[in-house]
Amino acid sequence: MSPEDKLKELGIELPAPAKPLGIYVPALRTGDLVYLSGMLPLKDGALVCTGKLGEQVDIAQGASAARIAAINAIAALKAEIGNLEKVKRCVRLSGYVASAPDFTDQPKVVNGASELIGAVFGEKGRHTRIAVGVASLPLGSPVELDFIFEISD
Repeated sequence: MSPEDKLKELGIELPAPAKPLGIYVPALRTGDLVYLSGMLPLKDGALVCTGKLGEQVDIAQGASAARIAAINAIAALKAEIGNLEKVKRCVRLSGYVASAPDFTDQPKVVNGASELIGAVFGEKGRHTRIAVGVASLPLGSPVELDFIFEISD
């Protein structure tokens, strides 16, 4: 099943790629790699929630936000390469989680994104990963993700 078919099966319609919040591009291809800039959990142009994990945001909300950020990443990737069937593999997912000082469950939050990437791309979605707690993120977002994908022509 193609990634687009998987998205339909999951009931996911890709949004238009989010406009950059600064001076950068959402995706950049170099050779067989596509680097995605930081993706936030935006839906209809607004964050789905704000705050820090362990304070205003719980793990389930954070994982859901990470899933939405991953949907936005897939939209940016598709806009860059045209067809998601060109994905050979998701190489790297970096997850940044706005965290209260004593919050240590960042991996559980980023799992929301990892699970979606696996569901959409199957074996090609297996990736290396980092889940880091940070003091704050743009716009008060609870999560921000960036990716590296390997693609074919």
